Amino acid sequence: IEDRAIDIAGFSEEQQAVLQGEGPTTQIRYRMAWARSYLKVVGALENSARSVWSITEYGQSLNESDMAAIPARARIISARNKRQFSTDKTGDDPESAIVTPPAESAKAFASTNFEEWRDKLLVVIQSMPPDKFEKLGQRVLRESGFTQVQVTGKTGDGGIDGIGVLRIALLSFHVFFQCKRYRGSVGAGDIRNFRGAMMGRTDKGLFITTGSFTPDAKREATRDGAPVLDLIDGETLCTILKDRGLGVSTRQVEEVNIDADWFSTI
Repeated sequence: IEDRAIDIAGFSEEQQAVLQGEGPTTQIRYRMAWARSYLKVVGALENSARSVWSITEYGQSLNESDMAAIPARARIISARNKRQFSTDKTGDDPESAIVTPPAESAKAFASTNFEEWRDKLLVVIQSMPPDKFEKLGQRVLRESGFTQVQVTGKTGDGGIDGIGVLRIALLSFHVFFQCKRYRGSVGAGDIRNFRGAMMGRTDKGLFITTGSFTPDAKREATRDGAPVLDLIDGETLCTILKDRGLGVSTRQVEEVNIDADWFSTI
């Protein structure tokens, strides 16, 4: 969805690289996440699962002027919800008082699109020295079934940081990988440079970054007539680390609910 929106708006790769504050999210994707949150709050979108969005019947009926009014409507709804649980009854009219989301509302909105742990993890990873990040990439590949994973990190090697062997059934493939510790968006030029360094040596490549990939970079990675490169962005990398327990641990919390009506039927 985000890539398609970027294409329609015609944002340049330079614009896509601008960070929101100090990152790790780019400004464009951060604002699009807020747009989805606003649409969800007013009932124009449904978010049934992570990364799964659907337009509701109400959303399909909206015209351009309706859309322009949605941010203000979403803020009013958020303010109302906040006031319902507030013990401070000031009597102010939220429709006239709220012009920007309060901090509590901002956190609630953002939580529909960003998982706080992922942003914190990206900050930790992005602070790693380059050689340590390359070793992290090596560990991720080993934990993912690669063998003979070596970090090369040769200067002037076109960005190739290492090589590993992936065996599928009876076949084995040499895979070159590049680890780019980055806060913004990786562009198509980086993909072309990496592919150029691979040519004549292997046709399997894996590009790992803590940032994101521009739509042009994704298209370049799968361009017809050229070796296909697999891409792992920061969000995917965080998920891999969590799923494999690499520096990330999770715990289940027991939730106890009491059914008062049940006791009345005894």
